[in-house]
Amino acid sequence: MEDSLLWILSLVNSTLRVSVPLILVGIAGLFSERAGVVDIGLEGKMLVGAFVAATLAHYSGSPWIGLAGAIFVVILFSLLHGFSCITYRGDQVISGVAINILAGGMTVLIGVALFQQGGSTPGLMNGERFLPLHLPFEEGIRQIPLIGPLVVGTLSGHNCLVYLTFLLVPGVYWLLYHTRLGLRIRAVGESPKAVDTAGISVSWLRYQALILNGVLCGIAGAYLSTAQSAGFLSNMTAGKGFLALAALIFGKWKPYQTMGACLLFAFADALQTRLQGVVVPHVGEIPVQFIQMIPYVLTVFILAGFVGKSEAPRAIGKPYVKER
Repeated sequence: MEDSLLWILSLVNSTLRVSVPLILVGIAGLFSERAGVVDIGLEGKMLVGAFVAATLAHYSGSPWIGLAGAIFVVILFSLLHGFSCITYRGDQVISGVAINILAGGMTVLIGVALFQQGGSTPGLMNGERFLPLHLPFEEGIRQIPLIGPLVVGTLSGHNCLVYLTFLLVPGVYWLLYHTRLGLRIRAVGESPKAVDTAGISVSWLRYQALILNGVLCGIAGAYLSTAQSAGFLSNMTAGKGFLALAALIFGKWKPYQTMGACLLFAFADALQTRLQGVVVPHVGEIPVQFIQMIPYVLTVFILAGFVGKSEAPRAIGKPYVKER
């Protein structure tokens, strides 16, 4: 019984931690795509954020400086995407792919030049990382039979970015559905002509959405390299940006549904880690490569079943030309 409880707690903890970058990047994509801008470059921006955060944390000794630097640099990448597809009305998919390619090459090139470690940064010390926080009431709750260890094991021992992420989701919902800015962002993704007719700048609204997108991608990247890990590794995002994009589609471009989809993908990822080395009677050990496929196969099946039922913002991917 105790072993089963520990296994469940470990799985829940892993799911929460793995879900954080997916949720942040999924919500980032929600802002841009709700405003009518396709963002395939989520993966690349998160990778850049991870590299900048680890590099600045290493040199400064502070993860907060790394986080601030990651947000700033990733906002610049978001503005670059906006400059290409909003100002010059370029193809949004091609612009996003270009950002992914640029990020993958640039992080390795600069990493090799700075650290001579094959594109990785040096390992970060405890003071250079976001460390786990322990809630003040956890010792009292831990004494409650069965429920206590479950609650403490689930809610305590995470770093501040984990708590921030789950607080952000209701905040984003409130912003999108209960503020003037949120109404305008949703409107510009559905009918930019109506927004323009009301005397509101379509381009500026889309740039604002991309700035919010950059902030969240920067936090996601910083989480990967200064909280979940202790440094930057080449291509450490490992497709998480694309999984988040799939979660956004599965979640029908809505905050809570997107978070739920991210938790589902994170659960599959956490589960595949724990299934490695499992021996099935009469079959033997399941190949590691087969188990590692689980999150991605799940993504394909979910999208195949639901993508046709999801209605994207009507103006998504369409450059707006102001009528004269």
